[in-house]
Amino acid sequence: MASVGVQTQPGIETLEQQRQETLEALDRLRADLRSMAEPTPDEADGDAYERERTWALVQTAQRKLDSIDRALELAQNGSYGICESCGERIEPARLQVLPTTTFCLSCQQQYERENKRQRR
Repeated sequence: MASVGVQTQPGIETLEQQRQETLEALDRLRADLRSMAEPTPDEADGDAYERERTWALVQTAQRKLDSIDRALELAQNGSYGICESCGERIEPARLQVLPTTTFCLSCQQQYERENKRQRR
């Protein structure tokens, strides 16, 4: 039963669910890596591609978990849903779609424009 007067911010439940799913995926991927045979120096490694692919998936899942944990940390200290750049509220619809975001749409677009210019 929910507490009266306490509202769950958009995306928090999604974050908690995504965190659990990501932890489970990480466990599976790490188990897959452990089960793959280590190549010997004398033989060609036909499984190298699969190991590299699995390792890349582990790294991606770990980054996702880090983002989720950061958003949950912000929720605990009361700043979830507040743009880290301008301090304005992030639109609830944006948080529903991207619950780990820490920027409002305007600041995210500005960030992407600046990064695009720096890469040129």
